[in-house]
Amino acid sequence: MLSMVGAKFKLLRPMLGANEGDIGYVFNQYEDFDDRTAIGVQVIFPNGNYDGFSVEEQGLYLEHQGYCLDYAGYEFKNVIQVSRDYSQGFWEW
Repeated sequence: MLSMVGAKFKLLRPMLGANEGDIGYVFNQYEDFDDRTAIGVQVIFPNGNYDGFSVEEQGLYLEHQGYCLDYAGYEFKNVIQVSRDYSQGFWEW
């Protein structure tokens, strides 16, 4: 399975305090809850908010924009670490 960590997505609708068109990056992937053969992703947006998206939700709310090697090696530990990394400027928009 190819890693989705580092994938770049454009938000197709305003949500999570982010605007339509905002760019987000995948920082974690997981076995999709609806389809165990698919990959769900957690995406962080410029405002620091993040959420998980099933494969179905990815098709509804996100548009793939490529891949950022700078973020491909991110190692998800927990959401506290994600918030800390955001506060320290790990992701740049």
